[in-house]
Amino acid sequence: MDLTLWTYEGPPHVGAMRVATAMEGLHYVLHAPQGDTYADLLFTMIERRKSRPPVTYTTFEARDLGADTAQLFKTAARDAYEQFSPQAMLVGASCTAELLQDDPAGLARALDLPIPVIPLELPAYRKKENWGAAETFYRLVRALASGARARDSGARPRCNLLGPTALGFRHRDDVREVSGLIERLGVDVCITAPLGATPHDIARLGEADFNVVLYPEIALPAAQWLDKFHGQPFTRNVPIGVGATRDFVQEIATLAGVDASAVLQSERSRLPWYSRSVDSTYLTDKRVFIFGDATHAIAAARIARTELGFRVVCVGTYSREFAREVREAAEACGAQALICDDYLEVEVKVGELKPELVLGTQMERHIAKRLGIPCAVISAPTHVQDFPARYSPQMGFEGANVLFDSWVHPLMMGLEEHLLTMFREDREFHDGAAPSHLGVEAGEPTPLGARGGLELSASGLTADMTAPAEASWSEDAEKELKKIPFFVRGRARGNTESFARERGLTAITVSTLYEAKAHFGR
Repeated sequence: MDLTLWTYEGPPHVGAMRVATAMEGLHYVLHAPQGDTYADLLFTMIERRKSRPPVTYTTFEARDLGADTAQLFKTAARDAYEQFSPQAMLVGASCTAELLQDDPAGLARALDLPIPVIPLELPAYRKKENWGAAETFYRLVRALASGARARDSGARPRCNLLGPTALGFRHRDDVREVSGLIERLGVDVCITAPLGATPHDIARLGEADFNVVLYPEIALPAAQWLDKFHGQPFTRNVPIGVGATRDFVQEIATLAGVDASAVLQSERSRLPWYSRSVDSTYLTDKRVFIFGDATHAIAAARIARTELGFRVVCVGTYSREFAREVREAAEACGAQALICDDYLEVEVKVGELKPELVLGTQMERHIAKRLGIPCAVISAPTHVQDFPARYSPQMGFEGANVLFDSWVHPLMMGLEEHLLTMFREDREFHDGAAPSHLGVEAGEPTPLGARGGLELSASGLTADMTAPAEASWSEDAEKELKKIPFFVRGRARGNTESFARERGLTAITVSTLYEAKAHFGR
């Protein structure tokens, strides 16, 4: 067993908590020792939820291990039902309580509660958080979802949105964006689950014609089961990026039997225009390192390569269940693939490849900061700053705008800092330079006494007879100088005057300007 400070995913019971916390009318009874309630902080402090998760812990202590811990669980389950009156209940054990083998499922059945009780068997020492969320949602759907129901032939097509959970990276805003996109196609959203759904809503999943899988790490097992046993097809495209969103819209239109042309023609994303603008040439072939959950890493690789003109050097994930798909995405980019859940190994790879931009998780943010590389967060695990109060989706056409801003701005700020460092000693940009609004224009001669020729002494002005007279600029040379970008124009003027002074020239022509450029460029 490796000891580590950080981990990309928590144990599987945290994934179960994400599903339970996202839903209404569902309660989770977790057989766990005192101290495992730390998971509450993930939701109340990082996601900034106004209420704690709907979880009851048995919280047994060391002194309870010599007694009947099974009785503690039965008491906790019965009390939770009486206090919260849920529509359904999840029961399971944390990684520590799993060692006791108290069998929460059997104990819950013995209580004979008048609601559905769904047991969770989450092997904590072999599986992790996203798998735990997917297994929990799958068990809920399998236990509660009813079969497809006949509807009026003239009714609008209907779909379910599957996958968003509590503590998900921008899940709340993604649901809003995708729902609006689907409704503009003339398709109704029946149920969104787990986020915002109740157990009674899960029972109505069969009312839809098809399912939309937003996050395969969480929704794919449930969608596959609904397809197999209830004949509901599901989407394969995840609408992150302009190209993927267009593919998603077309896929929805095909499944629903509607026309997508109106929605595609009214596309509102500004990313394609920005990507074709003259300013974006600075971004071309920038070397990008990508790491995150499989859904966001694969989407980021496509966007970086085909929509922003970046050169992807690595595509990685900690989602081992989707290793094949991530390797295929890396191969399509001509990049290395990295499948691991050790942040130290990721840091070594970033240092080895020396990218110019890192797109990753909260861990990669810290790695990039230590290495002095611009970074944008694209995936969980995240920090509180990645749960903004503003509307900030990752999916859909508006999500593409958000991605452009969040990916490109770190690079542009990095350029700004680079230029400030490069010209820190330049006479126009150094810390002691006079503000431009005081009348000193770019490239103007510096004030009297600032350079050779005349110097200020205690007795007044004295001539420096050894310094040659300053060369004058011809009109053509001044015009040529103005073609040079403003942020290097001052240095070009100074270098040219220095070149002329060293050679005793009294006039600076266009030829002098280019001779000086060639001289200092050697």
